[in-house]
Amino acid sequence: MQTVSTVVSSSTTSFKGVVDDSAGDLALKEGSNVVVIIKSTDVMIANNIIDNSERKRTMKKFLISLLFAAVNLTAGEINIAVAANVSYAIDELKTEFAKSNPDTNVQVTLGSSGKLTAQIKNGAPYGLFMAANMKYPQALYADKIAVTEPVVYAQGGLAYLSIKTQDFTQGIKLLTSDTISKIAVANPKTAPYGKAAVEAMKKAGIYDTVKPKFVYAESISQTVAYTVMAADIGLIAKSSLYSDKMAQYKEGVNWAPVDPTLYTPIKQGIVLLKNSENSSEYRAFYDFILSAKAKKILNTYGYIVE
Repeated sequence: MQTVSTVVSSSTTSFKGVVDDSAGDLALKEGSNVVVIIKSTDVMIANNIIDNSERKRTMKKFLISLLFAAVNLTAGEINIAVAANVSYAIDELKTEFAKSNPDTNVQVTLGSSGKLTAQIKNGAPYGLFMAANMKYPQALYADKIAVTEPVVYAQGGLAYLSIKTQDFTQGIKLLTSDTISKIAVANPKTAPYGKAAVEAMKKAGIYDTVKPKFVYAESISQTVAYTVMAADIGLIAKSSLYSDKMAQYKEGVNWAPVDPTLYTPIKQGIVLLKNSENSSEYRAFYDFILSAKAKKILNTYGYIVE
């Protein structure tokens, strides 16, 4: 199971919403105890199994409403969905935000933009979405799930990464080398950085040649892990290379930027969602991400900011 909302608590109640992407299972927890479990095959409520499909749909809606209620019970806590490429910068952003908003607890769920969008459409109780492109926020706005029009908060870039020394003077043609047998790439169907990587290879005319070498990851952060552990090279978010954990990898030796003319600029959008309505905390965080202080932090992680 994958957590779609982190723990939301009040003085008397602590709830946690969980979803299984593959099966559609949902659960509501009070502390460590499961109160309600909604499964794709049946419904279990306090150990009683109900097989009626209509009842299942009703209870699933009921569970989502309880999750919303749990969030609303918690003053000073916000639940945000953040694209995986921002995982390297988000802690520093939260720290800076806390300086002027010490009473607001920011709970973050990371993932690929496509999967986070699917969770939002299915009722996950996020109030703000920081995506890895503009497409997904625009879709949510068109569906009236987002209550603000998408705005670009940063522009990302692609980079090659290898734990081995590579000759990056070859540019993207390096991927065709016989010394490269596995290339880590984020799933282009759900991860904007994966889509950009595929676009770059197609534009360079090497896609069909190198496609058999692909090792697909579900998010750009997972692509970094695959690159380091299982592949000869990976196409990753440039922002990940500015993390302290990546300091051992040197530009020109282990990594290099991908020619930005090979792919469409990766403009990353932010929106407020329906669950943020009437919440000053969500608005404060939204305004902060678009502020000069946040942009300065994002710039240190390799993002282009206006």
